[in-house]
Amino acid sequence: MTTEDNDLSIQIQGVVPWQAPEGQAGQGMLLKTTRGDIEAIIHHDQEMPTTKGIVWVWGARGGFDGPADGIYGDLAENLKTGITSIRVNYRDPRLLQESVLDALVGISFLAGTGHTDILLVGHSFGGAVVITAAPFSDKVKAVIALSSQTFGAREAGNVSPRPLLLVHGQNDTRLPPSCSEQIFEWAEEPKELVLYPGAEHGLMECKDELRALLADWITNHFDALPA
Repeated sequence: MTTEDNDLSIQIQGVVPWQAPEGQAGQGMLLKTTRGDIEAIIHHDQEMPTTKGIVWVWGARGGFDGPADGIYGDLAENLKTGITSIRVNYRDPRLLQESVLDALVGISFLAGTGHTDILLVGHSFGGAVVITAAPFSDKVKAVIALSSQTFGAREAGNVSPRPLLLVHGQNDTRLPPSCSEQIFEWAEEPKELVLYPGAEHGLMECKDELRALLADWITNHFDALPA
C-alpha cells in the first residue's frame, strides 16, 4: 500500500508464526514488510470463514491491549465467530506516518485473506492513526476513535461516507474531551460522539458501558452492510 507521499510505501513480504506475549489470547504472527517486521495477534474462527474484519491499534506506546482493562483482546475474542480481528503493534509509535502504514498493513492482510468489510479501532494516538488510514482503502467500512488526539486527525472529513464513532471521557486530563469534540466538528456525516462522565483517558471508569457500546456498534454496522 502507498500513501499520497510516494516515498511512504509498504508491502507485505511474508507472514510467519510469532509467540505473542504471555497471557494474550489469539495467535501471534509476524508480518514481514518492506519497512520491517510488524508484530500482530489474530483472532478468528478457522471453521467459519468470514468477510468481516477489524484492525485494532493502541496509543503512542504501542502494544496490543487497548484501553479499559484490555478491551481489545476481550472484544476480539468475543466477536471472533463471524468477525476476524488483528491487533497490530506499531514498529515505531513515535511516528504517525509509519504507524498509519502499520495500520494499512493490517488492512492489507485482512483484504488479502478474503475480508471485504473492515472496521478500524484506535485509542489516543491510535485514533489519529485510524482516522488517517481509513480513506486509503475502500474495504474500510467504519472507524472508531477512542480518546483521540487531534494531531493527525484534521482530515477527519475524509472518513465519510464511512460511519465514524468518537468516544471520550469527560475527565480526561491527558487529551481533553474537546479533542473528540473538535474532530466531530471536522468530520462529515455519518458521525457520532459519545462522552462518558467521570471517565479518564484510559476509560477504565466506563469499561463495562464501553464494551457494550462497542460490541453493539460493531455488530450493528457490519449487519447493516449490503450482503
